[in-house]
Amino acid sequence: MTASYLMILAALAATQPASADPAAFAGDWQVDLSADPSEPYFKPMTLELLPDGTVSGLFYDSPIEAGRWETSHGRTCVSFRTSDASGEYLSSGCLAGTMVEGQTWSVQRNCLFLWNARRAD
Repeated sequence: MTASYLMILAALAATQPASADPAAFAGDWQVDLSADPSEPYFKPMTLELLPDGTVSGLFYDSPIEAGRWETSHGRTCVSFRTSDASGEYLSSGCLAGTMVEGQTWSVQRNCLFLWNARRAD
C-alpha cells in the first residue's frame, strides 16, 4: 500500500463515530426534567443493560416494566415503559458522551417531555 492510501484510510477512520460501550450506560443517573431553568426538577434513573438486549431498573421512581437497548450507528440507546397512577410512559434516551439525551411520552396526558441526565453523585 502506498503512504497516501494509508493516510486516506486513517482520515476515514477518524471521521467514523466510535462505537459506544453499553457498560458506560449502566448505573445511576440524575434526570433533569426542568421545564424552566429557574425551577430545577430532578429525578433518579438507574439502568442495567443485560446481555440479551433488555433493560431493567428505575425511572422517575417507577420500575422499568419493559426495556430494550441497542448499539448501532456508533451510539447506544435505550427504550422502556414505566407507569404510575396517572398512566403509561414511553421513554427513550441515547448516550451522548457523558450524558443521556432523552424523551418521555406520557400516553394518557398526550404530552412529550424532553430531558437529559448526568451521572448521579
